[in-house]
Amino acid sequence: PGPQICLPASSSHSRQEDEGGAKGREREGGHKNMAQLLNRLRAEERIAGVEFWHSPERCGWLMKQGEYIKTWRRRWFILKQGKIFWFKTEEVGPSSIPRGVVDISRCLSIKGAEDVINRAHAFELSTHTETMFFIADSDKEKEEWISSVGRAIVRQSKR
Repeated sequence: PGPQICLPASSSHSRQEDEGGAKGREREGGHKNMAQLLNRLRAEERIAGVEFWHSPERCGWLMKQGEYIKTWRRRWFILKQGKIFWFKTEEVGPSSIPRGVVDISRCLSIKGAEDVINRAHAFELSTHTETMFFIADSDKEKEEWISSVGRAIVRQSKR
């Protein structure tokens, strides 16, 4: 199949959130603006110029455990140019800031994990420092993610 196209961002939606949030932060003081700026700069560093909002290698909904609070949350994932990005919504555009990014060059393996976490359609992605668990909506989706990310790991390892 050809490249997947993610849904276009509703730019007015993104702007409304940004403007409303900025006004609230101005009232609360400058330290929140600085924190927001640092978050944006860190995100831009992790994004490293990847235009994740169009022509991804793969995109779709997965469940992911939170980093600190270990509840399962549904997130929109995008695989592109050796990175996996995730967002709260599928409405992703140039101004979107990922909730997280994994650099495929840090990944050692990806494999099924139903038995490990006792959940259907589960898989795990391992780096040197952590193992992340994901749950797909179906076995087919799980296998497609494992295959796509597995190919990306191989490509990155050849560089």
